[in-house]
Amino acid sequence: MRTFPEREDQVRMESRPTDTAPPRVAQVQERLEAALFEIKRVIAGQDQALERVLVCLLSGGHLLIEGVPGLAKTLTIRTVSDVLGGTFGRIQFTPDLVPSDLVGTRIYRPATSTRDGSFDTELGPVFCNFLLADEINRAPAKVQSALLEVMQERQVTIGTASHAVPDPFLVMATQNPIESEGTYPLPEAQVDRFMLKVVVDYPRHDEELTVVHRSLSAPPAVRQVMTVDDLKALQRATRNVYVDPVVAAYAVALTTATRDPGAHGLPQLKPYIGFGASPRGSINLVHGARALALIRGREYVLPQDVLALAKDVLRHRLVLTYQALAEEVGADAILDQLVAAITLPRIDMAREAVA
Repeated sequence: MRTFPEREDQVRMESRPTDTAPPRVAQVQERLEAALFEIKRVIAGQDQALERVLVCLLSGGHLLIEGVPGLAKTLTIRTVSDVLGGTFGRIQFTPDLVPSDLVGTRIYRPATSTRDGSFDTELGPVFCNFLLADEINRAPAKVQSALLEVMQERQVTIGTASHAVPDPFLVMATQNPIESEGTYPLPEAQVDRFMLKVVVDYPRHDEELTVVHRSLSAPPAVRQVMTVDDLKALQRATRNVYVDPVVAAYAVALTTATRDPGAHGLPQLKPYIGFGASPRGSINLVHGARALALIRGREYVLPQDVLALAKDVLRHRLVLTYQALAEEVGADAILDQLVAAITLPRIDMAREAVA
């Protein structure tokens, strides 16, 4: 069992200069609470999914949501776009899509009496702040790979020219876990680009009752409570959240345990794991924990923030073996054992910053 020594020294709150002063934690909480209030006027329940959307927005990551139809996955990202004031784009993935349907293409415009013929670039629907890739696993690999550059590099290449997507840029992809006909497994290289994978379950009885009551009247008109510039300021504030070295070491330990569970006293898990999480797992654990800490009103990250995101960050980065599939051992069951085997570190936080 891996343990971490307790820290007796105080955590130092270091200031980091930025081009524009980020808002204070109290201001961040006020803005986020106003945004969540408006979103929850439309979305009943799904509190964890909404929190994870904010984590990705503040961290500049992308989100993969898995759930059966009818759980407001599409409505969530559209409502977030309306509340935050960004542009919204939606792509319904189908088996007959081609890459140009996503990123755009070059179009030849014939000559007229006033101008010569020329090729013009027609940009695709990925050029927006909030992109919904609905049922992403219904498109073939060639189309799915078209998202790789835009998700990682925030640009697309059409012909010989590169075109940057708007900033900020969030891809929220959905996939249906109960249908296999006409679907294509996502390539590991693309899945790794998603910061989080959230599994959305059915609502509770009281939440579903709220959904039914709301359907009996006209949907509420949400108001925009933030601008794109406000969101950029919140992202700058997230980058200034302090991460103690012990917390970073805990995140790395969780990720490396997926590659070598035997080193943490769990050799029985090795036959189930073909490949563990890449270093992006460690990076996204730390960056996501910073955003979660800010949402919860802190300028520093606690190990509990990393723990809260462990499954969402790592579940889609595990490549399971055929033995795991045959014995119906899922990624979450493996992560439960790994998380339990690594002792949560304890940090004595300073009440005052050390100059």
